[in-house]
Amino acid sequence: MRRETRTWARRAVAAVVVMFALGYIPYHVYARSGLARTLELRRDLKALRARNALLAAEIDRLEREAEALRNDPGAIERVARAELGWVRPGEIIVDLTPPPGAERPSAFPPGPKAAR
Repeated sequence: MRRETRTWARRAVAAVVVMFALGYIPYHVYARSGLARTLELRRDLKALRARNALLAAEIDRLEREAEALRNDPGAIERVARAELGWVRPGEIIVDLTPPPGAERPSAFPPGPKAAR
């Protein structure tokens, strides 16, 4: 074999080795070493921390509401009126909800009929 042919063969082998290294090393680092899983877990952790912050705010709100219901007569009255429908003696109840199946009245009065 001529010397030039051997040089080109070595270059071709070297190119194949470099191509393999450039293709396999990123795959190995990203997929097989766990980099992809690490990035996914970081996203999940961020979402869970945001959810925990929302739940902590909800817990704080509920604790304040529970404390108000233990100590504040006004808060107890608001809940009794809103959720239980309680009224004080002597109050008059006016129910403006239409009975079931009744036609809902229009907000505007009927206008004159159009001439044909």
